[in-house]
Amino acid sequence: MIQFLVEAVVLASLGGIIGITIGFAASYVGCLLMKLSFSPDLTIAAIAFVFSALVGVVFGFFPAQKAARLDPIEALR
Repeated sequence: MIQFLVEAVVLASLGGIIGITIGFAASYVGCLLMKLSFSPDLTIAAIAFVFSALVGVVFGFFPAQKAARLDPIEALR
């Protein structure tokens, strides 16, 4: 079960990092096009990252619990 949870958290965290990076890049380009100053808020980015990791834990827990209860032979079928 721990393996499934770790996988869910890693995937959600990686997705959060990629999403934050794309968001910052798009905001920077938008500010350049509109000739505005760009000042990223790292607090909001940290909150977004933590939220992404929590979503990974919540939505990874129930499938991990279900998979942990299965017989490995039955799970492969």
